[in-house]
Amino acid sequence: MDNHKEKKSLKQKIFGEFTEYFFNFLYMAVIFSAIILYRRLVLAQHGIIVEDYFMGVVKAAVIAKVVMIGTFLSISRKFEHKPLAIPVLYKAFLFTICVILFDIIEIYIRALVHRQGLMDAFNELINHLNLIWLGGAMLIFFIFIPFFAFKELTRVMGKVKIIELFIKNRVNVSGK
Repeated sequence: MDNHKEKKSLKQKIFGEFTEYFFNFLYMAVIFSAIILYRRLVLAQHGIIVEDYFMGVVKAAVIAKVVMIGTFLSISRKFEHKPLAIPVLYKAFLFTICVILFDIIEIYIRALVHRQGLMDAFNELINHLNLIWLGGAMLIFFIFIPFFAFKELTRVMGKVKIIELFIKNRVNVSGK
């Protein structure tokens, strides 16, 4: 009987992790796809056609996994006992740094594969790290603030309470 309970617990854990990843991915996929669509439309007005249709979805899959790994490794729990603003900003900053590092690695590897030389790849990376790239990193940080605020509220208040607050009808306590 205990064996069955452990299997169910493992299934619940896997389902919970998958569900969390899915919602992380969904949030980021919608936001990043909207940003990429906006960029494509602005560039199209200047005659520049960019065909990165699914980059928002790909980046969302990677970043959602980075967030899950960071959560699993407990690298983001340092300030969870402080007022909610502190862990929210800390996690937004920490995971923005993680995204920046993964982006730099991705750019370098892609350049290395296409250029076939260490210095050419390094020069490509340096050329890519400009004010537009920095603006994108800032955008990621600001996107992470409501994302982690919601996650922190869920951690503190519990999933059931959050679902009740966002999904169910509430009774007006003030009598108005």
